[in-house]
Amino acid sequence: MSDPFVIFTPSGKRGHVAAGTTVLDAARQLGVDLDSVCGGRGICSKCQVSPAFGDFPKHGITSAPDALSEWNAVEARYDEKRGLKEGRRLGCQACITGDVVLDVPPESQVHRQVVRKSADTREVVMDPATRLFYVEVEEPDMHEPSGDFERLRVALKDQWEIEGLTASPALLMRLQPVLRKGAWAVTCAVHRDGSGTARLLDIWPGYYEAPLYGLAIDLGSTTIAAHLCNLGTGAVVASAGVMNPQIRFGEDLMSRVSYAMMNEGGAAEMTRAVRDGLNTLVAGVAEEVGITPADIVEATFVANPVMHHLLLGIDPVELGQAPFALAVSEALDMAAADLELALHDEARIYVLPCIAGHVGADAAAVALSEAPDRSDDLVLIVDVGTNAELLLGDKDGVLACSSPTGPAFEGAQISAGQRAAPGAIERVEIDPATKEPRFRVIGCDLWSDDPGFAEAAGPITGICGSGIIEAIAEMRMAGIVDAGGLIGSAEQTGTVRSVPEGRTHSYVLHEGDGSSPRITVTNGDVRAIQLAKAALYAGARLLMDQRGVDTVDRVVLAGAFGAHISPKHAMVLGMIPDCEVDQVTSAGNAAGTGARIALLNVAARRGIEQTVRRIHKVETAIEPRFQEHFVAASNIPHATDPYPRLTATTPLPQVSFNTGSEGEGRRRRRRA
Repeated sequence: MSDPFVIFTPSGKRGHVAAGTTVLDAARQLGVDLDSVCGGRGICSKCQVSPAFGDFPKHGITSAPDALSEWNAVEARYDEKRGLKEGRRLGCQACITGDVVLDVPPESQVHRQVVRKSADTREVVMDPATRLFYVEVEEPDMHEPSGDFERLRVALKDQWEIEGLTASPALLMRLQPVLRKGAWAVTCAVHRDGSGTARLLDIWPGYYEAPLYGLAIDLGSTTIAAHLCNLGTGAVVASAGVMNPQIRFGEDLMSRVSYAMMNEGGAAEMTRAVRDGLNTLVAGVAEEVGITPADIVEATFVANPVMHHLLLGIDPVELGQAPFALAVSEALDMAAADLELALHDEARIYVLPCIAGHVGADAAAVALSEAPDRSDDLVLIVDVGTNAELLLGDKDGVLACSSPTGPAFEGAQISAGQRAAPGAIERVEIDPATKEPRFRVIGCDLWSDDPGFAEAAGPITGICGSGIIEAIAEMRMAGIVDAGGLIGSAEQTGTVRSVPEGRTHSYVLHEGDGSSPRITVTNGDVRAIQLAKAALYAGARLLMDQRGVDTVDRVVLAGAFGAHISPKHAMVLGMIPDCEVDQVTSAGNAAGTGARIALLNVAARRGIEQTVRRIHKVETAIEPRFQEHFVAASNIPHATDPYPRLTATTPLPQVSFNTGSEGEGRRRRRRA
């Protein structure tokens, strides 16, 4: 019987370990970022992990409940004194006895995830759905009998033109004591959704001026980002993010849909995971500014369709097959309690509308933020992520599609890949003459050839998405990789950094030392990026075909990852159509900005609900030319598009490492 196979998420690192190995030791053997301050003595609890059980067809294993040893006395004692979160184990005590999938939560990681989804400084016209209103209510009169709530409604109508007020039974129970304590003067928090409905969310005696808070949440496949806003001023008072805990069920959307299909109750399990993750995130962002989640009275959500459905508790199975039908596409207004979110008891939730198919509320939020329908020139907006959304349009109309790029852009499926965290290579330059590289890592402003870099940077742990994109683009510009994506040998490229690896070659980016591993770019890495960028380009090309154009005037890179992509390197790779490089800009987290606009301006909600009805969705899965565009776009930058604007400023070496003798050798081996 073979040794147990263990898979750690979100890093994706995996391997066989001897039966009886502790999770902490397995993590150390496989290079997994699992913290431990007490050295495995069961004291610090820094090494907590969450085992995931069930069938994982993506990984080819079944993770059974007996894959870990039973609780021991150390875990029981710790749980009794301090309490372990439900389902968690201490990595230094739990031993691996079978194939298992283990999630390392953010607080157990030594180098905690750097979530780069930050709110921009865009100005928003303030008109929040929830506001405070001070009113003076008529006292009861025996000669004109009416209820206290009815007189509060009259006061709000007369003094603020608020009609049709409703209130929950819980608030009605509090109403009379508050009115009398305030001597018939009270402050009300009222939510108006723009449809004429007004809901009483809270009430205080007298004049109350403490701020109300709302959350704008971008629920992504890989990360969840939240921006806590003062609903009175619009200021973003705190931003925070966590890895989406659903990642242990699959890194991409279709893996999660498959998990729901193949595991009874799988969709409900993923819904619980994401809601628990949201509540953890909410508690953290509230604590950052010294409030409690109960002080948050409203939230807006944007998400791709699969995340949207799982948030709502809807099985996404229909999104896994044509015609990719959404259970609901229109905007939703509901109570936070409906989603089991630990906010204010009466908090309201607004979920932006989805466009169609796999183009979701996140794309709608990008459209709200970037307004392509009001653009004078033809703009292509690319929200780069595990599942990319693209918008192409101007005042004459907007087209949209989604493209399954996969997780390679975010460091997954890359040999030395990791998510953006301190120690990850994020910027790369290669001298075209000497073929020598230099790089920067997250958390350090120095380049690797600057004095003091080693001390300032600390251990170099891997390469993140922006780093691998720049590395491969720089290799193409330096003649180390050819247009077909093959890395040349040392003799072909003129550098000893090109080293043999099996039947191909790799490029050594960092030699490594006692504290850092050797980091190379392999031909497999190049291929993974080629596939991802080809899917991205093919989606853009389909939209251009529909519009009947061969070029665009400008390109906007959106999303947490898109904000860190170098326009020049994106163009060299062929991620986007040929364009003047200075016309390629970053919008930052445009989906998050759209969520914030919807939180702070109720009219914007009505506006985007109308806009999405006018956006025409193109379904890449059934378009016959998608595969044709995909194949041509697999070259770097492209097999048929000459990219004249790019090559005018950045000529690319005409090299080819696919020699006839090598091809003949491969054919002989296959026949054998």
